[in-house]
Amino acid sequence: MLTQLSRNWWVVVLRGIIAILYGIIAFVWPGLTLEVLVLFFGAYAFVDGVFAIIAAFTNRTGHQRWWLLLLEGLVGIAAGVITFLSPGVAMLALLYIISFWAILTGILEIFAAIRLREEIQGEWKLALGGVLSIIFGILLQFFPVTGTLVIIWMIGIYSIVFGLLLVGLGLNLRQSDSIQHQGMSPTHP
Repeated sequence: MLTQLSRNWWVVVLRGIIAILYGIIAFVWPGLTLEVLVLFFGAYAFVDGVFAIIAAFTNRTGHQRWWLLLLEGLVGIAAGVITFLSPGVAMLALLYIISFWAILTGILEIFAAIRLREEIQGEWKLALGGVLSIIFGILLQFFPVTGTLVIIWMIGIYSIVFGLLLVGLGLNLRQSDSIQHQGMSPTHP
């Protein structure tokens, strides 16, 4: 696991930079950030629903349960339409999805940090990122309607801090990779 992460340290750094940029955008254009989140969700749900319906009809002769795919498609299209007609309801639902995602991601990051603790230094950054993800998710669960601006700021702060932690971890992985390559080089005993 460490070798794979070390070789691709730049992916971790890039992921951190993207999170930092997203956090900055959340502060500069909070209304736009929320609108984009909601509209992307609505567009995705609608398009996914259309493709599910197409798949259901093209596979109905080969599968007994093609109607489940049809039902999934109809639900997706309905979610997309509801999002465009009532973005406030969609925003609240999206906030709960983001909340659950942050909590689950945080748990997985803590487990990854525990696995890496004997292999690299600075694994605490990933663990701290996991803890922050969980706290962020819990705060969204308890305060979903306190104001969209506060929630966007929370997303912005979370994104910037988490991005900084990922950049730090990526740089540690880079250092670990260069140490591994030096140890395996034929010029070094």
